[in-house]
Amino acid sequence: MTKDELKEKIKVLVKQVYKPETLSMDNSNEITLDAPKFPVLAKFPTLKDVIVNLLTDQYEIFITDIQWVAPKPTTFRIVLGNGENFLLTYTPRSWVAQVEGKKYYLLNLGEEEQAAESISRMLAYGVTEEKPGGTETPPKTPAAEETPAEA
Repeated sequence: MTKDELKEKIKVLVKQVYKPETLSMDNSNEITLDAPKFPVLAKFPTLKDVIVNLLTDQYEIFITDIQWVAPKPTTFRIVLGNGENFLLTYTPRSWVAQVEGKKYYLLNLGEEEQAAESISRMLAYGVTEEKPGGTETPPKTPAAEETPAEA
């Protein structure tokens, strides 16, 4: 976005906000600049509680988007600031977090802590690949293209 485009957008917003009063006193179509960053949290308040438990009450710093993926079972994709994501699924008993391919049942305190640690690891390093022996390795980077030496 260029400087001129930004100025034009601001001019349009100012005209919308400071438009002259109409004849009717209906204020139902007011424009507010205090719109919530994640409107889906207003529809699902328990989702906000789960996110606060897994991250902190300052979750907005670490999350860029919350997407409603499926209606049944109710599933949300939480997109982190570094582009990685994890899933939260609502079940009648509890929420289930699927982080890096592993499911954590958040009814159990131990699994909730493991999910929080896994999310923390994703924020710090990105997704890691797990070897069959259970050890984790950082993601593979493509090797530089090698050319055969001519004799």
